Amino acid sequence: MAAKYLTEQGYVVLEKNLFTPYGEIDLIAKEGETLVFTEIKYRKTKGFGDGLQAVDCRKQMRISKSALYYYTYHGYEEQRSCRFDVIAILGDGELTHIKNAFEYMGG
Repeated sequence: MAAKYLTEQGYVVLEKNLFTPYGEIDLIAKEGETLVFTEIKYRKTKGFGDGLQAVDCRKQMRISKSALYYYTYHGYEEQRSCRFDVIAILGDGELTHIKNAFEYMGG
């Protein structure tokens, strides 16, 4: 659902469920020349909190390390712009897309 949404918004989806030594990146897409690393969170209901709240500092660090691994593996220059988005999906189909949800957490 998230990949379809991004495609409809003009993104080009490059990878789905990419596993790296540091963790998984749910979606990698391009918006123009910007690489977009997207974490997707699904919740059946809001009863246990919004899916966006589940992307804590630990998760952000893993995604950041995985993104750096992706850059290195594919030979991208460090200057190539990227951002980290989060998409939350509820069981009723409601989708919330947060662009620039967090900054790179290098370490």
